[in-house]
Amino acid sequence: MRLAHKVAIITGAGSGIGRASAYLFAKEGAKLAVADIDDAGGEETVATIKADGGEAIFVHTDVSIASEVEHLIEVTKNQFGKIDILFNNAGIFMKRAPVESIEESLWDRIHAVNVKSIFLATKYVVPEMKKAGGGVIINTASMLAVRPLKDFCAYASSKGAAITLTKALALELAPDNIRVNCINPALTETPIIQTHSEEQKKAIASAIPLGRINKPEDIAYAALYLASGESSMLTGTSINVDGGRGI
Repeated sequence: MRLAHKVAIITGAGSGIGRASAYLFAKEGAKLAVADIDDAGGEETVATIKADGGEAIFVHTDVSIASEVEHLIEVTKNQFGKIDILFNNAGIFMKRAPVESIEESLWDRIHAVNVKSIFLATKYVVPEMKKAGGGVIINTASMLAVRPLKDFCAYASSKGAAITLTKALALELAPDNIRVNCINPALTETPIIQTHSEEQKKAIASAIPLGRINKPEDIAYAALYLASGESSMLTGTSINVDGGRGI
């Protein structure tokens, strides 16, 4: 198995990309700490993993709050003895809105969940990875950071910051054998896209060369590659999982 004897934290794992990644990582041998603000969703993810013979715990975590992220790292370390993989996947989206209509509170919340969370989780996990002799950090960014669309400035800028933070951390942590990469999904079938109508989703799919919207599993397999030893020479890299939209 590709992640045998590894311990992974996945944030936002109560649904969507995080849940699909947790299922896949567990099937590949990883022990999982499932983090989310959605207790019911997180517990369901854990129950499914356990039913399939895997090991997992749920830790309620608001990834924008330092004390809760520190608690997540501590609980995971105490439960499993180490931390090898951190997948900073939790994020929030926004409805289309011109810049003059965006409330400061919305701007702050989007950047806290989509960017600050990466900083916090990395800050608290790095000492554990250094003790273990290395590790892997994966961040979820977005194709909207690569090719922004009109009226998504708060979201696009937060994900652009995630890409730049990935590169900066990759340089800083390379001497410690900690690799840092990110994934840029195009629109994916998760609860986060409930703001899109069926007509909007069809229009987006028609603009994707491969002709469909991402499934959560599409992102999960990219994350598995980045988490595994197969990507041992990748750091500071962004992988576009977009069906060709970025061409």
